[in-house]
Amino acid sequence: MQQQNQQQNQQMAMNQPPSIISTKDLSYIDDMLAWNLLAMKKAHFAAEHCQDQEVKAACEKCGEMHQRHYSQILGHLQHHLQSQQNQPFQQNQQYQQNQQMM
Repeated sequence: MQQQNQQQNQQMAMNQPPSIISTKDLSYIDDMLAWNLLAMKKAHFAAEHCQDQEVKAACEKCGEMHQRHYSQILGHLQHHLQSQQNQPFQQNQQYQQNQQMM
């Protein structure tokens, strides 16, 4: 029984992520963006109110890290959306080429 479950899990492994974003995936992405934005704002607030320069620098570094993460997540999302917009165009071109060959 356990061996059968392992075989099914191996067969279900994906080489590439699916070409769509599910509602649940979008919810996770939204949460990740919100968490990073909030952490960035809190770190910026803490840095503004710090007296100790070492702590202030650490807070600024932390805020910059969360800003980078936010930008990276947003970049991945934008890339996905652009590839989705181009996909129907590419499929239409392939269809037209196939029609010309007939």
